[in-house]
Amino acid sequence: MNFPFPTLMVQGTTSDAGKTTVVAALCRLLAREGIRVVPFKPQNMALNSAVTEDGGEIGRAQALQAHAAGVAAHTDMNPVLLKPFSNTGAQVIIHGKVRAEMQASDYHAFKTVAMQAVLESYGRLQKRYQTVVVEGAGSPAEINLRDRDIANMGFAEAVDCPVILVADIDRGGIFAHFVGTLACLSDSERARILGFVVNRFRGDIALLVPGLEWL
Repeated sequence: MNFPFPTLMVQGTTSDAGKTTVVAALCRLLAREGIRVVPFKPQNMALNSAVTEDGGEIGRAQALQAHAAGVAAHTDMNPVLLKPFSNTGAQVIIHGKVRAEMQASDYHAFKTVAMQAVLESYGRLQKRYQTVVVEGAGSPAEINLRDRDIANMGFAEAVDCPVILVADIDRGGIFAHFVGTLACLSDSERARILGFVVNRFRGDIALLVPGLEWL
């Protein structure tokens, strides 16, 4: 199997749209085809973590994705992990080790430092694997977080990679989610989107087709 993308990013129209599952599925599919693939999430916010082979912490979702890819979990797969302890504060873990406890406003200023950690980890993975499958965080349509973004389009723009956009049809309003997200992106960001994934679809596909054609 020839996979044309050395890096492919999966972003979602909302949190819990299914990004983690889609990345795990792509990792398993590519691994079965003999491609050396690795998962990557620049920034994760989660209380549930896993211990890696190099003795650090990453999000449990990335450990699952590593298992799907058939590789050992490593701190480079999730270089920035935020473990919230209040509505506005979180423990900041960089490359698997606790760096500090910060309030949201302080972390926003710290993102330029965090981005360097992200790019260092990405660079190391890129050298070791044929394909990096990246999971975004939340939604790229959160324009209040656009400045210094390291989790979604900010990362995609920095490394110049394509994006697929996932939405959960169980939530309803899936076409509004897709179109609204596109409307919030810049021209260069919008041009990165290769296509859409309709997650959790059940039922008669014929009833969905008119919406897909309109989209």
